[in-house]
Amino acid sequence: MLTLAAAGLAGCGRQKQPDANAPPHGTLAWALAGDWRIAPERDEFRHPLQTLLFWGLEPNMTVLEVLPGLGWYTAILAPYLAANGGHLIDAGFDPTSGTMAERETLAAWQARFTHDRRLFGAIAQTVVARNQDRPLAPAGAADLAIVANTFHVLMAQGIAERVLAEIFAALKPGGIFGVEQHRAYSSGEQDPTARSGYVQEVYLKTLAQEAGFAFIAASDVNANPHDNRDHPFGVWSLPPDLRTAPFGRPDNPAYDTKPYRAVGESDRMTLRFEKPNGLALPARQGSDLRP
Repeated sequence: MLTLAAAGLAGCGRQKQPDANAPPHGTLAWALAGDWRIAPERDEFRHPLQTLLFWGLEPNMTVLEVLPGLGWYTAILAPYLAANGGHLIDAGFDPTSGTMAERETLAAWQARFTHDRRLFGAIAQTVVARNQDRPLAPAGAADLAIVANTFHVLMAQGIAERVLAEIFAALKPGGIFGVEQHRAYSSGEQDPTARSGYVQEVYLKTLAQEAGFAFIAASDVNANPHDNRDHPFGVWSLPPDLRTAPFGRPDNPAYDTKPYRAVGESDRMTLRFEKPNGLALPARQGSDLRP
């Protein structure tokens, strides 16, 4: 009995051996493989590794993430940047004037990302204000700014042009602006409120260029040729939402979502813009957001 007990105690004292096949700590592959990820099965459609490399992410950057939602990309960016001396600024929903759904989304993001600084670092939080001009970050602070699948939200709130100007101000000269967005057909007129969630690529490019950005490149890494954009509840008919009823109405359990599951997630544009060198930064007020 004593021998068995001693053996048991010895076993408890052993440290777990590191996985020899695990990606090295601090690499982008490590951040992508972490058990802290949100819905990593969506990588099949969102291709975060290829997308972030296309946008030019580097380990020691200051990155501005605009409207991160529940934090699908935050869960990759935050540990990667924290492990490499980088810095993340997240501009989220306004807790004072947002809708109930927006406030709940912000609360869920904060609950996930503000209590483990060892892993996620000290993420600076700012606000995408609905009704006033407020800097998203100190002028010229960011190397890279990202809007991932939320540009239609800015359009729905009527603040897309203003926020683009704020992103431009927040970037360093030569800084990169990366966009991923549900892509509408190029024909017809763009609904300025993007009620379907889809945005025409030329429309988004035009707004970005009017804000001062230079278009650099587009990638089809997140394209989906099976998406015909003709869905009863807009892009939310498709995964991951699989909506079965209009907004504000209860789900319809009899609604057949199989055709939309077969399509997969939406067809998306993936764009890279640059803030040209040599342009004067607008004068901004505000303190440094670095913790």
